[in-house]
Amino acid sequence: MSKMEVYFKETAIDPILKELIKTRVSQINGCAFCLNMHTVDPLKIGETAQRLFLLNAWRETDLFTPAEKAVLDLAEHVTLISETGVPEEVVTEVLNHFNDKDFVDIMLMIMQINNWNRINIAMHNDIDPEYK
Repeated sequence: MSKMEVYFKETAIDPILKELIKTRVSQINGCAFCLNMHTVDPLKIGETAQRLFLLNAWRETDLFTPAEKAVLDLAEHVTLISETGVPEEVVTEVLNHFNDKDFVDIMLMIMQINNWNRINIAMHNDIDPEYK
């Protein structure tokens, strides 16, 4: 999994979008360890606190671009796949904004943070109060 994180740094996906994926999926899964990390990291690279505060209500604001909204919708469906499945129109909307390789990279990122969430929750990893 650590090697995948290195790979993700080399993708064409915007670093802020990567962090939005990690944060939104961690919100859904209730992973405090990952939420702590992925609400601090995006601020360091230019994300605004306002967008992070409103991330769980992304559908209700124009603060997120259509491409970001498409990815957040996909991230939610993949994370909740047993409840919602992944409708074809959700995939199509992401592909309207990204090429096939970027789509695969986004899918891998969604799956990766879901895995990290499950590891940290199952192992009862608490937040690192020094992570700033």
